[in-house]
Amino acid sequence: MANHILGPRWGRYYVGPIQFLVCYCAVVAYALLGGQCMNAIYMLSNPNGTMKLYEFIIIFGVLLLILAQLPSYHSLRHINLISTILCLAYSTCATAGSIHIGKSSKEMKDYSLTGDAKDRTYGLFNGIAIIATAYGNGIIPETQATIAAPVKGKMFKGLCVCYAVTIVTFFSVAISGYWAFGNQAEGFILGNFQSNGKFLVPKSFILITNIFTILQLSAAGVLYLQPTNEVLERAFSDPCRKEFSARNVIPRLISRSLSVIIATTTAAMLPFFGDINSLIGAFGYMPLDFVLPVVFYNLTFKPSKTSFIFWLNVSIAVVFSVLGVVASFPAVRQIALDAKNYRLFANIIE
Repeated sequence: MANHILGPRWGRYYVGPIQFLVCYCAVVAYALLGGQCMNAIYMLSNPNGTMKLYEFIIIFGVLLLILAQLPSYHSLRHINLISTILCLAYSTCATAGSIHIGKSSKEMKDYSLTGDAKDRTYGLFNGIAIIATAYGNGIIPETQATIAAPVKGKMFKGLCVCYAVTIVTFFSVAISGYWAFGNQAEGFILGNFQSNGKFLVPKSFILITNIFTILQLSAAGVLYLQPTNEVLERAFSDPCRKEFSARNVIPRLISRSLSVIIATTTAAMLPFFGDINSLIGAFGYMPLDFVLPVVFYNLTFKPSKTSFIFWLNVSIAVVFSVLGVVASFPAVRQIALDAKNYRLFANIIE
């Protein structure tokens, strides 16, 4: 789309790199979160265990590496369906657990904002960037919908389905989690399901929820890895040979394995899930989801410069461009602060 509307240079050197960065950073974030889920399951069965978070991130990376060998985006369609079902399953579990704990707990929840004015300001823009990441998942169905005509109708239907699922899952978890735990709600909400060694819901419930999450993250990680695979395979594969010929299988195996290894190593070295999400939102999802679409609309359909839709689109583009730039500073700052407080390969679950 960027190639046709803005020209090949904008598509190749601006839009393409942002899309690539967003998808690959998502793989890093999923590897980290998958490792956290595996670590949670391990601690359930062995509270005094000595295995570290980075070890579980590596184990999750091995699972991701195996699934990443599926040859094409089309071959992931069944995994995509399973991923959506699992997303609904673990979101339902997380919401139900939060509501149960919130109703049974007699402790007063604190909903006040913590920290000084500067920290609150940085936190505000960090939160905006994280929200942009959370609700930026519409990019995937939009991309899929552009494959066949009529593009506009299919894209709109895909987007409606995507945001229906997103609102049901993310909104329910966010609202119930904050209601149940207040400002003590963790970025990884399942971590709130036990307190001071005491389980607030049955252990089996936490186990099942974590298993659902691991399976969904592995499926979603493979989906977001696919753009990286496409870029590498254009460079190293031979389109004149068969898909499963040795000439194409060996480069595919090497390139995809290296992609997963680099993503997993990055997640293990810098295990700051919220910070990574904030950075992705500021640099990637804000321009892709909120700036470029309205710019494309104005350039393609050329509404009158005196019309409401033209100035609405211009306003959206300007506001979110400023938010993206401003939000990038607290995102980088928070990563720098966490990097000072934790050594590489830190076990931050403790």
